Amino acid sequence: MSKTRAFSTTRLPLILAPEEVERIIAHAPSFMAHVMLVVAYGCGLRAGEVVRLRVCDIDGQQKIIRIVQSKGRKDRHVMLPADVHMLLREWWCERPVCSDMGIPSDERWLFPGRGEHAPLTTRQLSRLFHEAADAAGITKRVSLHSLRHSFATHMLEQGTDIRKIQAVLGHDKLDTTARYARVATGLIAKLVSPLEQLRIKHHRSKRKGRSAK
Repeated sequence: MSKTRAFSTTRLPLILAPEEVERIIAHAPSFMAHVMLVVAYGCGLRAGEVVRLRVCDIDGQQKIIRIVQSKGRKDRHVMLPADVHMLLREWWCERPVCSDMGIPSDERWLFPGRGEHAPLTTRQLSRLFHEAADAAGITKRVSLHSLRHSFATHMLEQGTDIRKIQAVLGHDKLDTTARYARVATGLIAKLVSPLEQLRIKHHRSKRKGRSAK
C-alpha cells in the first residue's frame, strides 16, 4: 500500500521591502491614516492594537508604548521611536474632540471612530491601508498585517537579537518569531555559499561557427 506523504501547510509571511513600506505610508489618504500606518510599522503592532491605543498608553518619558490586554489577554511594552512620538504629538493637536467631550484626556482614544466614545475599527484601518497600497502601486497581495511582518523581518536584518523581537511582538514561542529568518532576504542574500571556497575554473563552451554557403 502506498503511503500518503504529509506536507506542511505553513506559509511564509509576505514581506514588503523598506522602499515599499515608505511608498505606502507616503500615499496614506489622510494625516490620521499616515500616523496610524507609521505606528503600525514603526512599533510592529497588530491592527487591533493600533486602534485601541489611548493617550495613557503613550509613555514619552520612558519612550515606550503600553499594549494593554492584547492577543491572549496579555500586556506588553513596545518601543516609542522619536519619529512616532513626534507624529503622535502633531496628531493630538489636530485630532477631533467632538466624540469624547467630558472624558478625561488620558482615557481618550488616540484614533476616535465615528461612533460616540468609540475608536476607529480595524476594518476602517484596513481600508485605509489598502487605499494607500493601491495608490503606491503595490501589486503584491498585502494586508495591514504585512506591516507587522515587515517590521519583524527588517529588525532581524538590522541585527536585532531575535529574543528582543519576540518580546516586542508578544510571541509566546521563539519558533513563531524565528520564521522571519526564513524570509529575511537581506540576510539570505549576504550568506556565503561554500561554492565560493572551491577553486573551480569556469570554462566557456566552444561552438564551431557555421560554414558559409
